[in-house]
Amino acid sequence: MKKSATPWQDKLHKNQHPLVKDGPEQWNLRFGGHLMLIASPALVCEKLRNIPRGEVITMSDLRRQLAADFGADYACPLTTGIFFRIAAEAAEEMRTAGTDSGLPWWRVIPDNHRLNTRLPGNGILQADLLRNEGFKISTKDMKTFSVLL
Repeated sequence: MKKSATPWQDKLHKNQHPLVKDGPEQWNLRFGGHLMLIASPALVCEKLRNIPRGEVITMSDLRRQLAADFGADYACPLTTGIFFRIAAEAAEEMRTAGTDSGLPWWRVIPDNHRLNTRLPGNGILQADLLRNEGFKISTKDMKTFSVLL
């Protein structure tokens, strides 16, 4: 688990409201459209709770689902990634303390299917949790794990 000056739980429960606004032009061109959603940690958690056991979604899928819920063209990739990490770290903070958060963060994978080494357990924990749900994990080396779909 990564250390943070502020507990991950505090970051997760920060009172933040989603916002739909005009996105930066380069992202508008890249993701298509003009309306960008800046979600919240709570919205990301809600989406995570709805991913069924034995299924995964990509970060792009997560962003598309969030944007669709608010009538936005896309969700901000930067803040969505930050909020996702907060959710994952807070869930592991709870698990370490002996409480189940109910947040299956490991079911969200990068678009390239490689496991994220910046998340709790440096990719190894995510690989183990996905294996427990029946996924095949390829290991190129000790630092690179990929989900085989």
